Amino acid sequence: MLPEVGGLEYIIIAAVALIVVGPKDLPVMLRKLGQWVGRLRAMAAEFRASFDDMARQSELDELRREVEAMRQSQGNLLTAETAEVNQIFNEIGDSLKASDVQFHPPLGGGALPAEAPVEAVEEAAPPPKPRRRRKVAEASE
Repeated sequence: MLPEVGGLEYIIIAAVALIVVGPKDLPVMLRKLGQWVGRLRAMAAEFRASFDDMARQSELDELRREVEAMRQSQGNLLTAETAEVNQIFNEIGDSLKASDVQFHPPLGGGALPAEAPVEAVEEAAPPPKPRRRRKVAEASE
């Protein structure tokens, strides 16, 4: 708090206070001095807290602006990517229509071609799992 004040300086200050104020009123004066220093510290802490709140609020505002800018840029990017993907799918679909190629869904995909025999349908479905039996609690003897 006080720069370059050592033990000798504190002893001199205490001796002067004892002589000027007197031994009877010295505790009262020190108590009031302590209360005054406490108020100063409380005001400093309040100022520091309000300053930290303002700094935190400005950081939050800046982060909100950055997030909003990122969302807007992502929205623009997604729109551009979606348009590009749709264009590619349209080109693939047009080339398939032009070549008259037909594709059947795979057997593992769940749907079977219309000409598949009944045995193939039975083989494609996995067998049901056996049910577990619960153990009956034995009566205690």
